[in-house]
Amino acid sequence: MPRDRVISSQRRTDDEPVDFALRPRTLAEIVGQRALVEKLNIAMSAAAQRREPLEHILLDGPPGLGKTTLAFVIANEMTQKPPRITSGPSIAKQADLMALLTNLEAGEILFIDEIHRLPKIVEECLYTAMEDFRVDFTIEGGLGGRVVNFRLKRFTLIGATTRAGLLTGALRDRFGHRFHLDFYNTDELSTIVQRSASRLDVKWTGEALQTIATRSRGTPRVANRLLKRVRDYAQVRGDGLITPDASERALEIQQVDQLGLDELDRHYLSTLIRVYQGGPAGIDALAATMGQERDTLEDVVEPYLLQIGFVIRTRQGRQATREAYDHLGIPRPAVIPAVEDGATLF
Repeated sequence: MPRDRVISSQRRTDDEPVDFALRPRTLAEIVGQRALVEKLNIAMSAAAQRREPLEHILLDGPPGLGKTTLAFVIANEMTQKPPRITSGPSIAKQADLMALLTNLEAGEILFIDEIHRLPKIVEECLYTAMEDFRVDFTIEGGLGGRVVNFRLKRFTLIGATTRAGLLTGALRDRFGHRFHLDFYNTDELSTIVQRSASRLDVKWTGEALQTIATRSRGTPRVANRLLKRVRDYAQVRGDGLITPDASERALEIQQVDQLGLDELDRHYLSTLIRVYQGGPAGIDALAATMGQERDTLEDVVEPYLLQIGFVIRTRQGRQATREAYDHLGIPRPAVIPAVEDGATLF
């Protein structure tokens, strides 16, 4: 089910051709993330004035908020060319990392997505590359093996992660800049959707795009995907003009409700409330009951439910809030257990 979710914040292959055209290309074009953009602008300007590469940058936050987009913007502004792109799982051994690093030009940007998934031996090799711009590579040969030292050109590493807590302290501390991306508010998403609609040459009336923005889960990737689905509906069932009614009907067909929840979100909440009496329930128990992977629930479903206050985390597990009961139209129990001091939204 998660692969087919129109409101999934995970990147899909059908997103890429259009998403690339919709991405901002400069810091000035970025909507939202104002504090982050200001800090990044200062860092980039200072590095440019000193004529030296940026310090390494770590970007963390839920999927779909613009980590890859920021990497492209930084590379465009600092080097006038795209970054070298790879991912943690793609760098399986030291030789893979060596091939990447030794081919980087001075000042070039290397972007590693899902950096928390780097194998330990690769991560340790990355330490000296980040700090000293060198790589020590062991040529196998048992007792006769030797260490070869490679000098690297000064580069900037941008690492992106949705699971910052899984990064080792040793890796995290080697980033000079660490930025967290937050969910976007409705006004920011409305601006993003309007810009995307203009770039796609889509026409709309009234509050049609506002409807899309309010159901986009605070996530630009979701907003752009919903816009494309509404555009399809308006083209097939109308004259191509996106009206408020067309937006409502298209999103109804996609089973996306007024808050941006879909069938999987509602299944999660319903399971927590009906099977586990509202919780607390452990994430592994929820995943097993729903027939879903734990990572799917933690990375795809829970961030938004936590953000809007439908679920809280306690030491004992996940717990549904009054708002979750009300949204599903399920009568609240006479007493909802009090949230203990250790409960968090994140």
